Amino acid sequence: MHARNKCLSPVVLGLHVGCCPDPDLGQDGQPGRHLIRGHEFKTATDEHGNQLPCGAERDVPWVAIAPVVTAIRVLERMVPSPLLFAYNAHDPRGRAGTGSLNVEAFTTRIEDFKAWANREADSQGLPAEAIPGDPHGKISAGRFRRTLAWHIARRPNGVVALAIQYGHMRTNFHWASEGYAARSRNGIHDLIDLETARAVADTVADLHDHLGNGGGISGPAARRAIRAAATAPRFAGTPITLASARKLLKNEDALIYDNPHALILCHYKRDRALCHRDGIKDTPSLDRCIPGCGNIARTDQQAAQLRDRALALESQAAHVPQPVGDRLRASAARLREQADKHDRTRITTTRKDAE
Repeated sequence: MHARNKCLSPVVLGLHVGCCPDPDLGQDGQPGRHLIRGHEFKTATDEHGNQLPCGAERDVPWVAIAPVVTAIRVLERMVPSPLLFAYNAHDPRGRAGTGSLNVEAFTTRIEDFKAWANREADSQGLPAEAIPGDPHGKISAGRFRRTLAWHIARRPNGVVALAIQYGHMRTNFHWASEGYAARSRNGIHDLIDLETARAVADTVADLHDHLGNGGGISGPAARRAIRAAATAPRFAGTPITLASARKLLKNEDALIYDNPHALILCHYKRDRALCHRDGIKDTPSLDRCIPGCGNIARTDQQAAQLRDRALALESQAAHVPQPVGDRLRASAARLREQADKHDRTRITTTRKDAE
């Protein structure tokens, strides 16, 4: 849950029960993103500039990935106090106290969890599930930073969410041709470049393997995506350095973005993009994918996921009022139509029309 640069900042320690409500369903029947609303303390002041000891609600909520939401739900069931990290609920000795855990106590709890997990793995005969010793010492909350960054960066508009998560920018984020603009602190430049390059490299590698195993691909950008998968640099077994990340990001022909929400791939070309009607940008807006865009491609796996999503919508439609159910069934029909179109138009690397 820790998404800040510092070790378990007061922002995280001050989270309350109910800070991450379930999102409403969108027009496509899919739930929106989970958002965590908390308080900030360091910059919280009143109209006279005086520090507010109780803090103030953040203007920009955090975007929460599924494991974080699950962790919050577990904590909400555990704690009797409004605070998720209430001292009286998490102190292993059951000592009386008020407020939240401090950093030292939280690090101790991580070590306790590690010891418990290893005992369970040993008793169940699952040595591969044990948490190995760390040569860098105890695991603290601050060391979760890069792990969380990996997950966030691989979601639609993930690098934007990543920068907001780490508090490096506000909602005026935009892309500029000479690089990423509106970054206010040192370090976020390298982090975003690395995570973007890693996400792109993973997407290209997965597509390469999919096509190599006889998989198909459809869409206006299908042939371009095939060429990119065949010629883009591979990093299997090789760490991506900052220099190689920036070199990859400058190669427009190698940039394929995965959009797990729309279940498409985007081989982004600025002059063909429909997601930027208000001007040319250097990267796609994956939360605004438009059917018929010349940059879209779809794999067999994504077509299968469309059908799975359609089944889930139809199942949900049977348990909601008829007007809502009708909309869900209509959405399911559109998803199946997209999957059927993929089956009719897919090409593979073994067919002549893929050359």
